[in-house]
Amino acid sequence: MKFATLIPFVAAMVGTASAHSTVFGLWVNGAFQGDGRNTYIRSPPSNSPVKDFETTDINCNSNNRLVASSVNVKAGDTIDFEWHHDNRNDDIIDLSHKGPILVYIAEASSNGNGAVWTKLAHEGFSNGQWAVERLVANGGKHSVKLPSTLAAGDYLLRAEIIAHHESDTSVYVNPARGAQFYPSCSQIKVTAGGTAKPPQKFNFIGGYARNDPGIVFDLYGGNANAYKIPGPAPWDGSVSGAQPVPTSSAVQTTLRTTTRSSTVAPAPTSSSAPVKPPTPSSTSTSTAAPAPTQAPGSGSGVRVAEWQRCGGIGMAKQQCAQGLTCKEWNPYYFQCIKA
Repeated sequence: MKFATLIPFVAAMVGTASAHSTVFGLWVNGAFQGDGRNTYIRSPPSNSPVKDFETTDINCNSNNRLVASSVNVKAGDTIDFEWHHDNRNDDIIDLSHKGPILVYIAEASSNGNGAVWTKLAHEGFSNGQWAVERLVANGGKHSVKLPSTLAAGDYLLRAEIIAHHESDTSVYVNPARGAQFYPSCSQIKVTAGGTAKPPQKFNFIGGYARNDPGIVFDLYGGNANAYKIPGPAPWDGSVSGAQPVPTSSAVQTTLRTTTRSSTVAPAPTSSSAPVKPPTPSSTSTSTAAPAPTQAPGSGSGVRVAEWQRCGGIGMAKQQCAQGLTCKEWNPYYFQCIKA
């Protein structure tokens, strides 16, 4: 009887141990770019998830550092992310790890730190399935179409799975539970594009809040149809780029899962030139958001600039510059956006 009692527990532990995932490589317009691990992907040392989303590991996972190559792309190209567990064509990720898939972009000069991210696409729950279920059904691949207006330059392209099988409780309440984040950053070089720089300036630290309903979510007892994907709405490629947070996971996006092709792909188009790491003397034309014109809680008459934080738990609500409104994304993070 004791042995029989242990069987479900052991099975659950085996499933958990084999469940994790990382990105293996990229495809550009159907052409595989080769094994990207530690070449053009800033691969973590293991496939374990990030649990503490108030550390810089949430940006590009642990071990975020410059790697030797970048993948050459053009604005408007379609990029597929190919995920795997340990080996290519394996179990991808355990199907118990249901949740959304999100894609962000940031200028490489930022190294992914701070308020530098713009969401390109996301997919949550629709037609009775989670994005992770569709990912597994399609051989571990999902795709995003780069905006045709995206300016040329070096970027970090960040794909993320959020697994909700233990997220009924926050990790900060019970460290043994909580949402599991699987962020992965790839280095890309846009060689031909438009004039639009990614505009949203989202910061995962603070932008992902402890009580965000898209992070603390009961996968088994919650209403999946009403699930709200964390973060801002995807950027549509416009120059202004100001878009509200979606009200549900049914928002139409450019993120889609694709069936793996058996056709032999052309040779990789990866660039051997590394992305320049940020330095204090950098002359990059990065459109980093302007610094706030008011210190939090200072009480001065100077107003907060666009895209900057203007309130939330631990910060008195500030007055935004003319033409802007202080938008509450969640109790922790208010932001000045166009009225």
